[in-house]
Amino acid sequence: MTAPVPSVVSSDSGRLLVVDDEEGIRSMLTMALEFLGYQVIPAATGRQALQAVTRHDPDLILLDVNLPDLGGFEVCRTLRERGNAVPVLFLTGLGGVDDRVRGLDMGGDDFVTKPFELKEVAARVRALLRRSGGAPSAQDRNRLRAGEVQLDADAHQVWAAGRPVDLTTTEFALLRYLMENPGRVLSRGQIQERVWNHRDEGSGVVDTYIYYLRRKLGEPGQSLIRTVRGVGYQLCTN
Repeated sequence: MTAPVPSVVSSDSGRLLVVDDEEGIRSMLTMALEFLGYQVIPAATGRQALQAVTRHDPDLILLDVNLPDLGGFEVCRTLRERGNAVPVLFLTGLGGVDDRVRGLDMGGDDFVTKPFELKEVAARVRALLRRSGGAPSAQDRNRLRAGEVQLDADAHQVWAAGRPVDLTTTEFALLRYLMENPGRVLSRGQIQERVWNHRDEGSGVVDTYIYYLRRKLGEPGQSLIRTVRGVGYQLCTN
C-alpha cells in the first residue's frame, strides 16, 4: 500500500464507514479520505461496524474481509438481511475469483485487493457513490446525526431523542465540532482553537460548556459525549 494522499482533490462528499482491524491501514484511509472532503467514521471490528451503520447511516462502507470477530462477508450479509442497501467496497488480501464471487453473492458491490493504491480506492468510492446516488447534497452534508442527537447546521437546530434543543451559538459550535469528528478524542486545546479561536487549556471553559451541553441534551448527551481523563472529550460511536 502506498502512503501518499491522492493528488487530485475531489469535490464529492459523503459519509464513509472505514472498517479495518489494522490501525495503520484504518488511519491512512481515514486521513486520505478526509483530505478528499469525506466525513469518515472508523471502526475496528465487525460488531463495531454494524453499530456504526445504525448510528451514522453511512453512504458507503469500506469493509475489510478479515476482521477479528465478524468477518466482512458476514457483516455485509447481515446488512442485506436487514434490508440495508448501503454500497460495500471490500478491502481484501484474497485475490481469488472464488473469494470475489462469494463477496458479491453476499451483497458486496466492489473489491480492492491489498496492497492497494489510494488513488484507486478514491476512484472506486466515487464510482460507487455516483452509482448509488449516495453522495449527498450540500444541504444533506450539513445535517449530522449521532445516536439520538441530530444537528442541522443550515437551520441551526438540534434535536435529542426527537425533541428540539435550544442551544447558544457557542454550545451549537461545540456540538457540531464533536459531531464532525465521531470517535476521535479531541483535546481541550483542539476544541478551544476550533470553537473559541484561542488555546488556554487551564481555563476550564471547555469543561463548563460540555456540562451545559450534556445538561441540555439530557440522557442522549450523557451517553454520547465521553470524558477521556487527562486528554479531552470524545463523541461515542458505539
